Amino acid sequence: MHQSLLLIAAVIGVGIFHTLVPDHWVPIALAARQAGWTRAQTGRAAFGAGLGHTGSTLLIGVIVWLAGVAFAQRFGHAVELLSSAALVAFGVWTALAALRELRGGGPHHERVHAARDERERRSARLTLMLILGSSPMLEGIPAFFAASRFGFELLLLMALAFAASTVVTYVALCVASADAMHRISLGPLERYGELISGGVIAAIGVIFAIWPVGPRG
Repeated sequence: MHQSLLLIAAVIGVGIFHTLVPDHWVPIALAARQAGWTRAQTGRAAFGAGLGHTGSTLLIGVIVWLAGVAFAQRFGHAVELLSSAALVAFGVWTALAALRELRGGGPHHERVHAARDERERRSARLTLMLILGSSPMLEGIPAFFAASRFGFELLLLMALAFAASTVVTYVALCVASADAMHRISLGPLERYGELISGGVIAAIGVIFAIWPVGPRG
């Protein structure tokens, strides 16, 4: 019984502490601040990203059984790399779009910025959610592998605990950090906020592509 509780605690810990890594919550918080997302919109984006993390991690667990640990690790690292590349692309795209608006300048720029409709913002939220949610948490796989001999019930409990800890941490951290960023004023740099946000998001993608958090296979 104590082994089962330790395994459940292990996946809860992985769900919480892995989600604290900046490449998970910083892009959502930055996007929320710059686009003026509400708490509900930020929470929905974080909720979707958390579910994606859970699903991709459990998928890697299935691949462990079907194709072996070595292949699953290679597959997981490839997905992480693609996710980082997509994050870089999203950041660059955001920065270039902001640069085009800045070159317009003057009142026209302000009207264009104010005229962005909800569909465009919803598309950005969905894109960022899919990018961040596609990368698995490889650290959680060994615990699921160790629990396999205890039966399906424990695996199901671990999956639910892992999902809950990941999603709750994601939503709480993103909403809290976005609220904090909303209170920060960049002063004269405010008009360059979207350009700066895009650059930071792209930089985070580059950093975590070069120095991934998960174990290397």
